[in-house]
Amino acid sequence: MSTQNRIDKLKKLIQQHNINYYVNDNPQISDYEYDILLKELQDLEKKYPTLITIDSPTQRVGSEPLSSFIQIKHSIPLLSLANAMNEEEIILFYNRIKKGLNNNANIEYICEPKIDGVAVELVYENGIFSYGSTRGNGEIGEDITSNLRTIKSIPLKLSNTFDIPTLLEVRGEVFINHKDFNNMNKIRLKENNQPFANPRNSAAGSLRQLDSSVTAQRPLKIFCYAPGMINGMELISQEQFLNLLPKWGLPVNPLVEKCSTLDQIISYYNKIDSLRNSLEYDIDGIVIKVNSFHNQKILGERSKSPRWAIAGKLKPQQTTSVINNIEISVGRTGAITPVAKVEPVYLSGVTISNITLHNQDEINKKDIRIGDTVLIERAGDVIPKIVKVIIEKREHNNSIYNLPKNCPICNRKIYHNSKEAIVRCKNTNCKAQIKGSIEHYVSKNCMNIDGFGGKLVDQLVENNILNNVSDIYRLSHEILSNLNKMGDKSANNIISEIEKSKKTTLSKFITSLGIRHVGENTSKILEKNYNNDINGLINAELDDLLKLDEIGEVVAKSIISYFNNSKNKTIIRQCIDAGISFESQHIDNILNNEIFVVTGSLQKFSRNDIKLFIENRGGKLKSSISRNTNYLIFGENPGSKLKKARDLKIKVLTEKEFLNYMEEKND
Repeated sequence: MSTQNRIDKLKKLIQQHNINYYVNDNPQISDYEYDILLKELQDLEKKYPTLITIDSPTQRVGSEPLSSFIQIKHSIPLLSLANAMNEEEIILFYNRIKKGLNNNANIEYICEPKIDGVAVELVYENGIFSYGSTRGNGEIGEDITSNLRTIKSIPLKLSNTFDIPTLLEVRGEVFINHKDFNNMNKIRLKENNQPFANPRNSAAGSLRQLDSSVTAQRPLKIFCYAPGMINGMELISQEQFLNLLPKWGLPVNPLVEKCSTLDQIISYYNKIDSLRNSLEYDIDGIVIKVNSFHNQKILGERSKSPRWAIAGKLKPQQTTSVINNIEISVGRTGAITPVAKVEPVYLSGVTISNITLHNQDEINKKDIRIGDTVLIERAGDVIPKIVKVIIEKREHNNSIYNLPKNCPICNRKIYHNSKEAIVRCKNTNCKAQIKGSIEHYVSKNCMNIDGFGGKLVDQLVENNILNNVSDIYRLSHEILSNLNKMGDKSANNIISEIEKSKKTTLSKFITSLGIRHVGENTSKILEKNYNNDINGLINAELDDLLKLDEIGEVVAKSIISYFNNSKNKTIIRQCIDAGISFESQHIDNILNNEIFVVTGSLQKFSRNDIKLFIENRGGKLKSSISRNTNYLIFGENPGSKLKKARDLKIKVLTEKEFLNYMEEKND
């Protein structure tokens, strides 16, 4: 047998043993025998390096550590899921689906456990693992290819037994199971290292290592669950896709089930809830998806989540603990928040030691006092909250807790607006607010200045080097390198990230400013309407803002109030003077604010594609018909919207007629 043939055979053998172990849960050889095969392959490739290929099992680790992660735009956005918090909300979802599909009696659903891990996307080109990324903000993620290659349950080459698409994008959840997590922490404690807090955070941290050799030491696993873009193969359903994945060598959760009735869905929900504590990994619910891809297209998506799927959250798990103290947190907007410091308890995959008490009204309503034994749960398996005080265990005479009258940071008097429950420190020079505003400004979804963490912000503010966000652009290598625990290389990296952040978009900059009630979506609306003219936005009148879609009175007044503050305007001007510039979004206006609604299944466009197509040409895409609608675009199975449009005498267009209309507009 030639060396090439032996190498090819070893690669196939090792790949199949990985599939047996990670996909089929049915290992055929011992770990020792597996290591012998891998060692033989390594020796042959070392002797004949020209025969090494990218899909070889020996190439999982080996690249040089990265200096930072680059960004990758997803072909199809990774939307988040809306939540159903109980059985009643699952029933509402089921009824919405039936209504959206004209009460079709034969709708099938795919149900699966919702792993509490890290969402990623894997991209295979002609069967070879090409690259992979994090979910990120749903549209843009980070390139973590070198780290994903270290996960043995991710095949570097798809199995050749079945037809393989020329392009296959697969979404999955990376996680660490309980046994591996506990073993990992035992080793860390032996080596006098800080143990990891929980499996999810450990998995997330492992995937964001710049050195893939560190990731390779972490026991990461993956279950794949959804397609992205697929070229070279037509699929009709989620069930068909999930059945193909193991045949290609990609792991799928064995607890996936198909359901055809509401009773079956509820039964599955209760079954997974009963299994929850016996599973070897953390879950925070179930996912319910319409099985047919055709029906998914008909149902479409909202701006952030699909209409054809939902996350059914499981019943909250509860435990008890004791409140040792109540401390005050001051946020970037000056909000004063009481935080209960409880005896640490492990609940639903995390150790809880801090619980937000929100405000004085909440404390009074539940009669919460220092020293109380309290019942705790994680709302939606995310945010810990105190359900109630166990009065029977109150063995102390502590008085009712009242918020302080002065800010614990700057000692200024706390202000209480009778229209809201939250009390605030109105001193904008309060160091807690300065730190909060800077941490918000540099964060990932804002100006994304990598490496500019909370500890660095603390040092810079406490040393009076930073007093507002514009001071970031006055930082020098000399200033940073003289800080505690800041080396020459780290200082260089941060200066580089600051420079990189100067080229941004108006919407990101607006979001970064931290204007109350103005998040990413509102910032994008302002960007679109002010076309990178920051001065136009600063000088906008209340009536100007109220004319904009989705901008209500509360938001508009908050924007006006922010820009009426001369200090805020000075900070913005200083940022612009430091070199911040806004990238043009290249939106033409040939549609001139015409309003479109789409119904039915289109051939050339997904819902997201046609939304971008219309918006990038100055139009608006709405989800429902009204008298203000200019055009309805309809495809297969258009449903009741087509009749309503005709009743309202709204012009209706087939997809082809719409494209002809756009050609006429461009002429």
